[in-house]
Amino acid sequence: MKKLNKKTSPMVPERPIRVIQFGEGNFLRGFVDWMVDILNEKTNFNGNIQIVQPLQKGMGAWINEQEGLYHVLLEGLEKGRKTQTTRLITSIEGVLNPFENYQAFLELAENPDLEFIVSNTTEAGIVFDEKDDNPKTLPKTFPGKLTALLHHYFISFDKHPPKELKILPCELIEKNGDKLKECVLKYIELWNLSKDFVQWVERRVIFYNTLVDRIVPGFPKDNIHVIQEKLGYEDNLVVKAEPFHLWVIEGPKKLEDLLRFGEAGLNVIFTDDLTPFRTRKVRILNGTHTAMVPIAYLNGFKEVRDAVEDEKMAKFLNQIIFKEIIPTLDMPKEELEAYAYEVLERFKNPFIKHKLLDISLNSISKFRVRVLPSILSYLERYKQVPEGLVNALAHLILFYKGEYHSEKIPIKDNESYITFFQEVWDLDNIELMVNTILSNKSLWDQELNREVLLSDFLKEEISALQ
Repeated sequence: MKKLNKKTSPMVPERPIRVIQFGEGNFLRGFVDWMVDILNEKTNFNGNIQIVQPLQKGMGAWINEQEGLYHVLLEGLEKGRKTQTTRLITSIEGVLNPFENYQAFLELAENPDLEFIVSNTTEAGIVFDEKDDNPKTLPKTFPGKLTALLHHYFISFDKHPPKELKILPCELIEKNGDKLKECVLKYIELWNLSKDFVQWVERRVIFYNTLVDRIVPGFPKDNIHVIQEKLGYEDNLVVKAEPFHLWVIEGPKKLEDLLRFGEAGLNVIFTDDLTPFRTRKVRILNGTHTAMVPIAYLNGFKEVRDAVEDEKMAKFLNQIIFKEIIPTLDMPKEELEAYAYEVLERFKNPFIKHKLLDISLNSISKFRVRVLPSILSYLERYKQVPEGLVNALAHLILFYKGEYHSEKIPIKDNESYITFFQEVWDLDNIELMVNTILSNKSLWDQELNREVLLSDFLKEEISALQ
């Protein structure tokens, strides 16, 4: 079988590097790099991506061995039908490891075609470290590296760089662009960089807040030999992803004119305020995921798909999504319901095995952020309990007992949370237990026992589950 590289693959066009990307992992390669490849095919974007490896050890050597080429395999359901498509990605120029050559990293900024910077360095990547105080050596953090790169760009073009730089972080934190800019400005102050550089960053470097949504399981190791046989190449970097994709960018019309995703048929939304889209995703997609886990697991299911195809679980999901979550959201009902039906179809993807126990990691904090706001909003608006969501809370409390029907439940969470629930279950008094749980501000960031309707209904639900 042929190894995948530029000699063996179909002709790969040469393009200028217009994008620097911090991160070489599966998500960016199955999301942003896939999108840029489609932009190159269907619009006049004509730009490649230079990847910067954010950690000392990464996938850079493997990607360079295949000269940036790899396939994205999309598998899932679209309008109820199974779909499988592959695409050869040619948008990556290569990967540079700044830990091996800091000067080469800085020289990436000497490129007059550079216009965009994207990143996905995990939620913990956008941080400021005051000990990172010497820009003459490679900064430890991603914002530090970015600041060094921006400064080299500024001075390389004699303080008059040719392009306005547009920065599109994909880290899954709220206001990711604003927070990244905040870190960059702190590094400028820490390093005592010039005022004219600060002014240039404020005027000509635009940090956009973004929201990304696509499930990217990554390398399909279970059947990679079958996939490679079909491709006709020994591709050791195949990225598996679901067909659904959504990128919401808080940006003006002029950005949409540069990144013509709509013309390329891609699901990218440019908006003045992405808050409603974030709330929609967190409440409907993530919230439903989190709410269903304890109920499904305690009823004997192991994977998401098996649970959602069960008649009783499907009824429960429809109840919480369409009758309890959507009525608390301030977006057009038709848009919310269309998104919800897409979510349910994604849950049924036969090509992705989502284990409930994997999703249960850190369920308390997830429930606090993803589900509790829907419960409290429903209580406030309708003066009654959202029974399905509170039933999910009752199951969550039972799940954290750590044992059900004499079987141990492997809980993965903050040790203090696990110990707390063990202690409250030892009280052997449901009323006292529920009051103690709802009054624990470390769990919910507020005292919930003041919500009498919630408290009373929860006690009934837990009693019924015993």
